[in-house]
Amino acid sequence: MGTESSRQLARRVKRNIFFLLVALTTIGFFGLIGPFLLTCFWGAVLAIIFFGVYRKLRVWLGGRDGLAAGLTTLLVVLFVLVPLALLTLALVEQAIAVYNDIQAGNFNTEIIFDFVDDNLPRVASALSEFGVSTDDLRTNLNETVGQAGQYAANWALAFGSGLLNTIIQFTLVIYLLYFFLVDGWKIERALVHTIPMGDNRERTLFARFALVARATLKGTLIVAFVQGAIGGIMFAFLGIPAALLWGVAMMLLALLPVGGSAIIWVPAAIIMFIQGDITSGIIIVVVGALIIGLVDNLLRPLLVGRDTQMPDYLVLISTLGGIAMFGLSGFVIGPTLAALFITVWEMMGRDYGGQRALMEGHTVQAPAVKGPPAAATPPPTSAVPDPPHQ
Repeated sequence: MGTESSRQLARRVKRNIFFLLVALTTIGFFGLIGPFLLTCFWGAVLAIIFFGVYRKLRVWLGGRDGLAAGLTTLLVVLFVLVPLALLTLALVEQAIAVYNDIQAGNFNTEIIFDFVDDNLPRVASALSEFGVSTDDLRTNLNETVGQAGQYAANWALAFGSGLLNTIIQFTLVIYLLYFFLVDGWKIERALVHTIPMGDNRERTLFARFALVARATLKGTLIVAFVQGAIGGIMFAFLGIPAALLWGVAMMLLALLPVGGSAIIWVPAAIIMFIQGDITSGIIIVVVGALIIGLVDNLLRPLLVGRDTQMPDYLVLISTLGGIAMFGLSGFVIGPTLAALFITVWEMMGRDYGGQRALMEGHTVQAPAVKGPPAAATPPPTSAVPDPPHQ
């Protein structure tokens, strides 16, 4: 009896040492590739997005994996990365031009306060009752505009100085995209069979990750691109300086579920009205409220909210938190982590939450929760399906 206990103890010790070794080597590996984790993430997300294109090309090419992955990667470079690079260069040029105009004093930042002093004295007196003067607001606005111009110039200079690093990062993304297209389904299958959590749970998590990442990236980018393009074209048509810069700013702000591009076009309309350009102000309000707002109200729930199966408030806070923690990549990482958080807790509640009550002889009625299927059901489609048979 003592010998058997000693053997069990030895097995436990060996197993614990092994899992400790697994944990330490895993932590060490992720620490080693830490600077490139976001690069790996974007390579995986692009592979998920364009896997359908790769699969169709693979069938069309008679099952040639490498050639299909190479053509898919080439399409991504030509239709995604090259236009993005050209847009970024034009944006850098306009950011420097805006900074030079601010330094030269070509922007009249006090027009709003001049209008308030001349036409709305009651507003000025009401502000003074709260201890706020228009002179203080003028000073703060001038400082803010100066800081914004300095930030734009610093960003443009930083982009230029870090151009080599940016090229390396994009090259690595393309390199990883190719191999994720070819071997992605093998990696997923190996992870499902290796992680000791239950194959159904792992397949559910992979499927949810793919679903949310695809919906967030495609849906949010489509909405943001359409809104930014409409806003930029409208500004260019009205002769507003740096229309491309403002269009890109509207596109970036449109990534937020609340506020969005209105943060740009609403002040622009107000300035037009103050300057006496009533026609331009009306055009901005009509296009912004009806067309840009309609795009957001129709496309965002259709492309993002419905597929992620998350309430709007959770999408909002996870997006803001993701951007705060991971930068621009956070608009995909944030909602994805939130969806995985919900999925894991749903699994725990479904598999373990009612066991104590059932043991005590009570009946627990599980609430109807939208989400992944129960473990007893057939496993869901994997995040990256197997390639078709040759």
